[in-house]
Amino acid sequence: MTKNHQIVRGIKSACKRHGAVNLFAALEIAAGAVKTKAAEKKQRVDFLEFMDQTVTGIPEDMEVHVILDNYCTHKKYDEWLGRHENVFFHFTPTSAGWLNIVEIWFGIFSRKALKGASFKSTSDLAQAISEFAEVYSENSEPFVWKKREVRGSQLRNTIANLSN
Repeated sequence: MTKNHQIVRGIKSACKRHGAVNLFAALEIAAGAVKTKAAEKKQRVDFLEFMDQTVTGIPEDMEVHVILDNYCTHKKYDEWLGRHENVFFHFTPTSAGWLNIVEIWFGIFSRKALKGASFKSTSDLAQAISEFAEVYSENSEPFVWKKREVRGSQLRNTIANLSN
């Protein structure tokens, strides 16, 4: 019961989950274009298959720098890198995903393609991911990092929140 003596009732969600899809994504920062691969599993072999697709067509004399988090599928890649000498992996520190700019794209994707969406199957979800990435890449622009202006009241509120 609430303070004004009204009864609060819970409503059971009628949402049915039809499975999940793992998403690999590579963002070409200079163009803003993205390549994606929806996979049933999130294993090392799936990641390296995605990387094979990502670097296909890139000249061997062009360096490719890939920023990764420390997820276990991104480990034990020495043999693959030995076959792709122009590709370099760089890892963000643990709990610092915000350093990887593809996370910004994941946020855009979540808001524009997944929010409120419902899919009858994982293949429908994978198709929606592919279609969104394709349309997004056709109209993409480079991401530009900007320093946000922090005003005095925002700074005071931040300091106050940290003190609590």
